[in-house]
Amino acid sequence: MGMAMAEQGAGTKLKWLWLAVLVVVLDLGSKMMATAMLTYGHPVPVVPMFNLTLLHNTGAAFSFLAGAAGWQRWFFVVLALVVSVVLVGWLRKLKRQETWTAIAIALILGGALGNVYDRVVHGYVVDFLHFYWQDWHFPAFNLADTAITIGAAMMILDMFRKPGDSKTAADRSE
Repeated sequence: MGMAMAEQGAGTKLKWLWLAVLVVVLDLGSKMMATAMLTYGHPVPVVPMFNLTLLHNTGAAFSFLAGAAGWQRWFFVVLALVVSVVLVGWLRKLKRQETWTAIAIALILGGALGNVYDRVVHGYVVDFLHFYWQDWHFPAFNLADTAITIGAAMMILDMFRKPGDSKTAADRSE
């Protein structure tokens, strides 16, 4: 009976794809607003230590490889698409009780797809969230980056949970 229940639960976490779609919609919408309302490279103070600053990133996270000759654009597109396929496959194989992991995967997937859209359409990723402290400036980022970071942090936190933490009472009784 336990095996039949495990098979029955497989694929149920695909319902979390709505979260990935929401991340993409919010990310692309916020990037369109930033592009329409901000002047490239000119910070708009919001609160102390935070500006809205429109920037274009041709590299990866924190502008990694931004100075490369252009090959990085398609490398990052292919990488994001491969990772997205792997994430959907992983999401499909999750068991019913693995909701935390499903949410983390959906956040990472949505963020990856939001940024890959920018790379394909624009050749760069639109960044506009800009934190700083005195003369130190954190690289600008966007909502897709935020979703990826939250999803990755959730996965890291999950690694520190005790092995039995993700099991439900029904699973422990078998």
